Amino acid sequence: MSATFRKGAPEGRPAAPERRPGRGWTMQRRKLIWVWSFLAIPVLFYGVIRFYPTFQAFRLSLTDWDLLSDPRFIGIDNYVRMAGDPVFWQVFRNTFTYLILGTPISLVLAFTIAWFLDRIHFGHTLIRALYFLPFVTTAAAMAWVWRWFYQPAPIGVINDMLGRFGIAQLAFLNSTTWALPSIMVTAIWAGLGFQIIIFMAGLRAIPSTFYEAARIDGLGEWAILRRITLPLLKPTTVFLVVFSSIGFLRIFDQVYNMTTNDPGGPLNSTKPLVLMIYQTAFSSYQMGYAAAQTVVLFTILLCVSLLQLWVLRER
Repeated sequence: MSATFRKGAPEGRPAAPERRPGRGWTMQRRKLIWVWSFLAIPVLFYGVIRFYPTFQAFRLSLTDWDLLSDPRFIGIDNYVRMAGDPVFWQVFRNTFTYLILGTPISLVLAFTIAWFLDRIHFGHTLIRALYFLPFVTTAAAMAWVWRWFYQPAPIGVINDMLGRFGIAQLAFLNSTTWALPSIMVTAIWAGLGFQIIIFMAGLRAIPSTFYEAARIDGLGEWAILRRITLPLLKPTTVFLVVFSSIGFLRIFDQVYNMTTNDPGGPLNSTKPLVLMIYQTAFSSYQMGYAAAQTVVLFTILLCVSLLQLWVLRER
């Protein structure tokens, strides 16, 4: 068997084998290269449409800009102004009220409905579709329907029913006490269908053998729920907690459409931070101040999401 000699190599010494690109790479390295090759364009696209506007918002928050003249650098004056603005702090409280009350109420309702609905076999698909219908309905149309429900009798359905039972009418959207809870009910109802579907998918993913073994051991339904169902639903719950929290922190459609005469009213009692940003930017044309408010909202969303992921992480 003759040896292969390379031109220019010493006589009698075989040539070194030709090295090809990628030869000797491990399978793990090749997989990583293929993965990042496919992800490069989406990551670049996401970076352009997400991170670049975020950087621009930080930059604009340090300027005074009215869209007509060039931005003028003013440092942290917008943040100082925000810290001394009583309307901002009222809006800040409203935003966290939507979050703190809306998220747990909606999740408890969604899980309860999903838990019972999972045990219904007759008409299961129809009932599930009815619950999911509000989630795919246009937010503006849904808000106007609920606004009609809250009108005084005999137009408003809710007040008309209260009158039939001899209960005094309530000024749902015109009261600083009842306006925010009324809008929160609408927001909870709008997102309930999505949460129910996700919880049901999580319930269906739990192997039935766990329940069979628990019943053989003599565990009751409450013990099974507490020791098996809820722990195994933790990934689903983490997702819905973060998703729902972001939704309530960014609430806008219901407030804007249900308080059209006085957006965010009465007396700013229902105004969230997103609506304040919208009004500051496109009604007052204070783009720098609106950008500072956007930075605050971004920081709140980031901190709340990271905190929830840390609290609900796998231990």
